[in-house]
Amino acid sequence: MDESGDHGLQSIDPNYPVFVLAFCVFEKTSYIEHLVPELQKFKFRHFGHDQVILHETDIRKDRHDFAFLKDKAQKQAFMDELTGLVQEAPFALISSVIRKADYWQRYPEPGNPYHVALTFGLERIYYYLRRHGQSGARTHIVVEKRGKREDDELELEFRRICDGANYRQRELPFELVFADKKSNSAGLQLADLVARPIGLHVLRPEKQNRAFEVLQEKFYRSGNGNREGWGLKIHP
Repeated sequence: MDESGDHGLQSIDPNYPVFVLAFCVFEKTSYIEHLVPELQKFKFRHFGHDQVILHETDIRKDRHDFAFLKDKAQKQAFMDELTGLVQEAPFALISSVIRKADYWQRYPEPGNPYHVALTFGLERIYYYLRRHGQSGARTHIVVEKRGKREDDELELEFRRICDGANYRQRELPFELVFADKKSNSAGLQLADLVARPIGLHVLRPEKQNRAFEVLQEKFYRSGNGNREGWGLKIHP
């Protein structure tokens, strides 16, 4: 699980007034045998080692380890290959998007957008697992550390949701795992890469968004093929 945008409501960025949580759901065998080695191969090809952490903001701004992407030809080749890697990765995508300005205006006492998005996401992960006969199995939700206060608040809310504060009012078999910001987690890097394209699509659906087009086939969908409300929950 990773995020895009900030969850504050007091000062809303007019250029990106959304908060996005993205959940990349893997079968553990597929994660180990496909994503991890393919991501390592990608890094070795471009950096000569696998210690670089793929961070969407740094890639987009051509900074730090990605300064070489200032060359347009190199960046195009890099992004084409990275897009292909995401496209081939065997995962299901579930995402919650909070339209912060609309949310602030609709509710007299709005809750924390992060917690709202988390609730929507965990509910839909449960539905996804239930469809695949895994609703009773322990499932780990890996999230990047943000700071002691933020992590404590997240853990408390996570436990509250899993203890029954959800739409079905039932216990959810999820376990929260905090990863260090420097953790070279393949799953966290993937979640970081997909979160912003989802937010941009919600803000400007008419604008071409190649990254989102690749993600279309990844979204968890209803039996009728609906994405909205299932793999992609937009609120309000």
